[in-house]
Amino acid sequence: MEISRKKLREEVLNRIKYVKNCVLARELCLLIRTNRAVLEPKDVQEICLYISGLCKEEGCEEPSELCRKAAEAIGARDEEKYLELCAQSAMKCGESRRPTPKRATYVA
Repeated sequence: MEISRKKLREEVLNRIKYVKNCVLARELCLLIRTNRAVLEPKDVQEICLYISGLCKEEGCEEPSELCRKAAEAIGARDEEKYLELCAQSAMKCGESRRPTPKRATYVA
């Protein structure tokens, strides 16, 4: 029984880490992309750098790097490059791994 509990605990912690990093990063990215017209460039840059850190923490190096470069582009006032990099980052993030739910485990 204890082995099943430990395995389930590990799965739950992995899913929590995924939600804490990946889901939050995706939601923030969507908010930035849909509301960038009302945000200041410094707001977008700050949040993009934060998103980049979340992706890096999850081990998604390529989306992290693209998001970091998008933050640099917005700081340099290169809107076209920012949009291109942001779209690439979002696409790469969408291709990244997602935790697969295992079969239901009963723990008493």
